[in-house]
Amino acid sequence: MNTPPSRRAARRSRRPRYATAVAAAAGLALAALAPTPAAAAPRPDGTAPHAAAAPRPDAVQRRLDALVRDDGMPAALATVKGRDGRSRTYTAGTGDLATGAAVPVDGQIRAGSNTKAFTAVVVLQLVAEGKVGLDTAVDAYLPGLLRGDGIDGRNITVRQLLQHTSGLPDYMAAPALTDFTTIQYRYFEPRELLDGALAQKALFPAGTGWAYSNTNYLVAGLLIQKITGRPYGEEVTRRVIDRIGLRHTYVPATGETALRERHPHGYLTTGPGAPLIDYTEMDSSMAWSAGAVVSTNTDLNTFYGALLTGRLLPAAQLAQMRATVPADLIGPGIRYGLGLQSRPLSCGGLVWGHGGTAPGHRSRGGVTEDGRAVHITVTTVPDGPTADRMTAAIDTALCR
Repeated sequence: MNTPPSRRAARRSRRPRYATAVAAAAGLALAALAPTPAAAAPRPDGTAPHAAAAPRPDAVQRRLDALVRDDGMPAALATVKGRDGRSRTYTAGTGDLATGAAVPVDGQIRAGSNTKAFTAVVVLQLVAEGKVGLDTAVDAYLPGLLRGDGIDGRNITVRQLLQHTSGLPDYMAAPALTDFTTIQYRYFEPRELLDGALAQKALFPAGTGWAYSNTNYLVAGLLIQKITGRPYGEEVTRRVIDRIGLRHTYVPATGETALRERHPHGYLTTGPGAPLIDYTEMDSSMAWSAGAVVSTNTDLNTFYGALLTGRLLPAAQLAQMRATVPADLIGPGIRYGLGLQSRPLSCGGLVWGHGGTAPGHRSRGGVTEDGRAVHITVTTVPDGPTADRMTAAIDTALCR
């Protein structure tokens, strides 16, 4: 679940004041855990030997260490699949600020809007099965659902939902969702979330602009349920998660608030100087088909790799998914397809993925045409400059 552009812009001007304290704590923890070098034996002539140089962390580890030390992220963790086909995992910082526990290697995280890629895959599978038309109006499947000020489901197509060209306003901007501190354990019905969007005015007439809106994928989840007659989570599990063997990925059940496996704690930032709120447990119904999936960095690499190599979609639907439009509101050079983003790399070519934000976690990454892959997660939502350094870390991992 990505933060709306207006909210992201506001955060870019605020650097967390807790950065120094967290970085210092992380530095002490790392120092305590570092192995003590063995004493070198004296030379035969009795003179002291030169101390052996400590191994230098590789470029990805240095980037993660900097996100903790310089940017105040409580923790950072990553999985990188290199040109040699081998996967390497990394951690930095502290997994639980209350206890000082280490960051679990490849721990579970809330994958946020990476969920949109899972949702889009299921819709496109239904397109391949002839059950949904990409350029058919939403009203044909969900009659009367989308009505509001400038909003009419008879003029919005399924493709426009998946590509964020529908003009639907973001339900995350509704008053009930503006203060995360009050809704950590609150359950939301999809219809309640949708009503928050429909109370707003359309952003633009359908098909005439581009704007990121979680509402598009909320409606896509309702579409999946209507067409299949099954709950959204069951369809994602059957059609995606189980199909490619994502062993640490799931859609949370109704009322489920804890993460199922080892994980770093996630922390909500409420303002400069304010204490961090442990937001590891939450009712993810606020995100649902737009951002509720729980995964790991390694599973996300596997998912996007399987997607780009045709294991989840026929060639025709994968081509539609990769047909992109400019999405500069997310970042320079980013283009958006159907639940899939592309970003240029400094070494040439593109990285394909999505990225995601949930209260307490932000993940970025993707895969390349030749199979390289990376996902990096930090355990609070960073400001703009820190988010840019996450992007630089992705480029480092894929281009080194």
